[in-house]
Amino acid sequence: MPDHSQALRSLFPPIEPYETGALKVGGSHTLYYECSGNRDGQPVLFLHGGPGTGSSPDTRRLFDPEHCYIIQFDQRGCGASTPHGSLEDNTTPHLVEDMIKLLDQLNIDKVHLAGGSWGSTLAIAFAMAHPSRTRSILIYGIFLCRTSEFKALYFEGGVVSQIYPDVFARFIELLPPGERADPISGYAKLFHSDNIELRNNALHMWTLLEQQASRLIVDQKRLQTEMANPDYVLSHSLIENHYFQQNGFLDGDQLLAAAGAALADIPTHIINGRYDLICPIITAHELHKAMPHSKLTIVPDAGHSFRDPGMSDAIIGASKELHK
Repeated sequence: MPDHSQALRSLFPPIEPYETGALKVGGSHTLYYECSGNRDGQPVLFLHGGPGTGSSPDTRRLFDPEHCYIIQFDQRGCGASTPHGSLEDNTTPHLVEDMIKLLDQLNIDKVHLAGGSWGSTLAIAFAMAHPSRTRSILIYGIFLCRTSEFKALYFEGGVVSQIYPDVFARFIELLPPGERADPISGYAKLFHSDNIELRNNALHMWTLLEQQASRLIVDQKRLQTEMANPDYVLSHSLIENHYFQQNGFLDGDQLLAAAGAALADIPTHIINGRYDLICPIITAHELHKAMPHSKLTIVPDAGHSFRDPGMSDAIIGASKELHK
């Protein structure tokens, strides 16, 4: 039995950024970004999940600070970026161009892309649009915003509804019966309800469903801390639902079909937990088949989160390839 009490045991020691900044990217949006590690090392741009979760100090620790120039930023509307929770001009093409502006701001020509869940989607979308700016791709918890993937988490009969029927029942029963056939659309209506209590309950349940199912063994103390942060819950629920109503503002099937040829010259490492309920492993398997030059690592004792020990071990092992 794996020792889940030692989650994050393999991460590099905590570090603080030596540079932080606010980058105006257009319209009302200003992005928070930070740099840590070795400025002369391999540049790694880490892409957080969600959309809408914001970056985490712990994800800096997935990369060797002696060899990597670690760059993180909060995507539009979340974390320390402003305006908080804004959906205006908040689409995947906007985020891709934000990444270009950030790299130009930091005078970085080509970068290693890393990220998980939605971060994997954004990494692939960026690399497809700007292969000349991409050195390599390291992604985990693979997600392409396809209908089959949404059904796994949000729909009756999906894997989450079967493994967490108690939590899913609370999620689906918040919707009127007529809205339950399409929970993504139904929750969008709740988020804009004039009933403040109902709106807040909906924001809470949208995030709770995902967080509850994200780890093989749930750390209830950490879960309670995350769910007690209203800013995190607001941006995560609002922005994620906004993107998912539009299939992530991209065509996941088209990305999958084109990735093999478009990214053939970009070293790619794909990592997925065998028991990932949020992003079931079938998508990682399909992406690896579409990109035969990629390396696929299946973590046998992990779910979705990089905090599962097997996942952090695999990600760090892959990240060490960046400075060989």
